[in-house]
Amino acid sequence: MPELPEVETSVQAIQEFNNQKLQSIQVYNPNLRWKVDIASLHKIKNQMVYKISRRAKYILFNLEKSQLLLHLGMSGTIRISQKNSNLYKKHDHIELVFKKGKIIFNDPRRFGSIHLISSPYNHFLLNKLGPEPLSENFNGEYFYQKVKNSVAPIKSALMNQHHVVGIGNIYANEVLFDARIRPTRKCRTLTKKETISIDFSIKKILNRAIELGGTTLKDFHQPDGNKGYFKNELSVYDRANKKCKACKKQSIKKIILAQRATYFCKDCQN
Repeated sequence: MPELPEVETSVQAIQEFNNQKLQSIQVYNPNLRWKVDIASLHKIKNQMVYKISRRAKYILFNLEKSQLLLHLGMSGTIRISQKNSNLYKKHDHIELVFKKGKIIFNDPRRFGSIHLISSPYNHFLLNKLGPEPLSENFNGEYFYQKVKNSVAPIKSALMNQHHVVGIGNIYANEVLFDARIRPTRKCRTLTKKETISIDFSIKKILNRAIELGGTTLKDFHQPDGNKGYFKNELSVYDRANKKCKACKKQSIKKIILAQRATYFCKDCQN
């Protein structure tokens, strides 16, 4: 599933459509996680898109009177195409057509979604989300207070979107390796110094991943068709039985934690 860096990379790539009029919307297949309300989408034809932004793993097209909320789901991508292009790819669902081009949403597994909403603060997909990890609202003190009494493993807490948004399985593994904390540690055993270290690692890892265009393992591609190159810098994720890049002694261990593949070094993350 695309995580914060992949969604942020996508948002940055489509900034050229800011302050352009959304001339039309073409729905090829409305069958996504929630069936697309085609009639409501046609109501925003010819509205100006004033700002394209991100909240958690969602893309927000801010229109004159409402917002278009797009979630990429498990395998969704967006691509930029010339306005006069008739190229259709299998699993293309929706085209947003502008004067100078179009944005196409493709989703093979159909776990993505698109909604027309009146307020991002009240919508059921957004109103219970935690703070952005790269914002000043998220820091080590905040995270310590949030998890200090929890018996949940720290990796599960990092992926809990009520605590902090945008961190999925790939980056939770990478952050905890960078902070030298084992993913199975119970939250209540963490010190404030360690949650401060986690906050530092979150910002370091996510910013670096955004700089490199995200992580392409299978499905994700940037809107211009390029892959994300953070895969080349992964320290533990998907590196089971390979030598640890830090200690160069232990092999990376893989376990299943909360039904998710989890990777760590037994020596570096004690």
